[in-house]
Amino acid sequence: MGTGVGFGKVILFNEHFVVYGLPAIVSAIGRNTTALVERENGIGTGIDDHRAETPGYKAEKFREQKESLEQMIKFMKVDVEHNHFKITLAGDLIAASGVGASAASCAAIARAFSDELGLKYTDEQVNQAAFEGEKGYHGTPSGIDNTAATYGGLIWYKREGTSQMMDRMKLRNPVEIVMGNTGIVADTKVVVAGVKERKEKAADKYAQIFKAATELVQEARKQLTDMDLPKLGVSMNKNHELLQQIGVSSDELDALVGVARDNGALGAKMTGTGRGGYIVALTPGRELQERVALEIERKGFQALRTTI
Repeated sequence: MGTGVGFGKVILFNEHFVVYGLPAIVSAIGRNTTALVERENGIGTGIDDHRAETPGYKAEKFREQKESLEQMIKFMKVDVEHNHFKITLAGDLIAASGVGASAASCAAIARAFSDELGLKYTDEQVNQAAFEGEKGYHGTPSGIDNTAATYGGLIWYKREGTSQMMDRMKLRNPVEIVMGNTGIVADTKVVVAGVKERKEKAADKYAQIFKAATELVQEARKQLTDMDLPKLGVSMNKNHELLQQIGVSSDELDALVGVARDNGALGAKMTGTGRGGYIVALTPGRELQERVALEIERKGFQALRTTI
């Protein structure tokens, strides 16, 4: 019997832009997915998924999950022609769009197989296996989700071709945030393809947006290091505007962003794939965090209270 864990995540800056080699900032959150791998009679694999979910998420992602597992099994060279492995997923990370649910499950599964088979994977090897798994969900993943799921913490991330750069960032203190869930399940492959298509049709417009996103994330890195949270909140608002301009927000996301800002959040933006899923609101201090979370819940949405 092997066990493993993968962290949930929140992208603070530059989701989608990171696909094109721009820097991004991502943080693990205080929720995770666990995996248990057990050998049983027979051959092949099976998944018993006990994760709480946004309604319809697991059914919507079932085919992608199967493809993801096949990719990982092949990469890790697991012998499923002579063995059967039962994989049980659990943990307190809700299976939903925008919190790195797929990446967390991939990292957890990789660690569980390493434990069960005595592979002694390093974090880097777990990350590589999780990246292969993410291909089943995203087609051509940026690598940012599986990196956060594997390593945890706050990360400056940049991808260039097949290489990636990761710098661990340090905060003086954890910072409270609220993540609001629209309840909409997004198809990452479709959303990413839409950005690509629009970018090709409006190259000059997108070049200006990408330039602004690059400058903004550099400023945000310094603001995090300096713990200048008011300016960081303004930068988050600007990042949301850029994401709106490339067509990955939605009415529901924009409404939740508005609720958070109207109730005192220093900044708020969509996070992750977009077109559904989550927003993230910067709410330092338990009192502000609770005020924003309660208002999101009063509007009929789920609110996740956590920290970066």
